[in-house]
Formats: sequence, C-alpha cells, structure tokens
Amino acid sequence: MDFRIGFGVDVHRLADTHELFIGGKQIPSDLGAVGHSDADVLIHAICDALLGALNLRDIGYHFPDTDASFKGIDSKILLTNVVNIIKSKGFIVQNIDSTVILEKPKLNPHIAEMQNILANILEITTDRISIKATTHETVDSFGNREAIKAYAVCLLKQN
Repeated sequence: MDFRIGFGVDVHRLADTHELFIGGKQIPSDLGAVGHSDADVLIHAICDALLGALNLRDIGYHFPDTDASFKGIDSKILLTNVVNIIKSKGFIVQNIDSTVILEKPKLNPHIAEMQNILANILEITTDRISIKATTHETVDSFGNREAIKAYAVCLLKQN
C-alpha cells in the first residue's frame, strides 16, 4: 500500500471590493480575497497539497489565471476536479490538516460548516478535516488585514 503526503500554501490580497470565501463558504466580512477565481485561499492550499502529494504540479498549472474560463469560478469546482484527478491516479484522501491566517473576522463559528462542505467534496468524514485559524497579532501584511494565507497538508492512500 502506497501513502503520499502533500503540502500546499496559498496567499491572496484583501480588498473591500471583493467577497470572502474560505473552505467553500462565504464568510461575512468587510474585506474579501482578490483573485482570478473566487480566491478561496483554503481550498487553493488543499488543491496544491493534493496535487503535490502525487507530483502533479500545482493549481496554477491545472487552472491557469490566463484562462478566461476560470475567471470568477467557484473554487469548490476546482477542488472537485482535483479530487477526480487524484482518484484517476488510484488514490483517495485520508485526511487534511490546515491553518488559515486571518486577523478578522473570526473563523471559529464557521469551521464546522467548512468541514461539512469540504468532506462532501473530498469524500471523507468531517473528523478527517482539521481547520485551524490564527491571527498574526497585528504584525505584517496578514496582521494588518492586507492579505490572507492558508497552509494545508494531506495524506493520500493508494486505493
């Protein structure tokens, strides 16, 4: 049996002209993430972790920001496509561990719903998806609410 570990990271600038999507859920906020898609930093980091585990490059390779068909796309669609790629290579997701860095709003009230959304797409149970949130204590671009970042690690198992 073959196991693979993957790591992903994503960063997006924040602006008051955009909505905030994290983990497939729209989060009420005065600032949102800027990107070619809906800029869901958590889903993008998870996509990169899944792809990286199988040496399949990164999200930008598979869904380039130069392709107009991905403009404004819901990142849940991208994650679904990545899961299908993983399955086509004979692997399934075992678990995800992730951290989102965002000064505010607080994410704790939304984590259970994000876990449900992601579990459905990843075809795993919610107890296999860890989502943690932290701030940067008003230090640097993340602490000053200029940007948002997410890290994700995954374990894949050969099916």
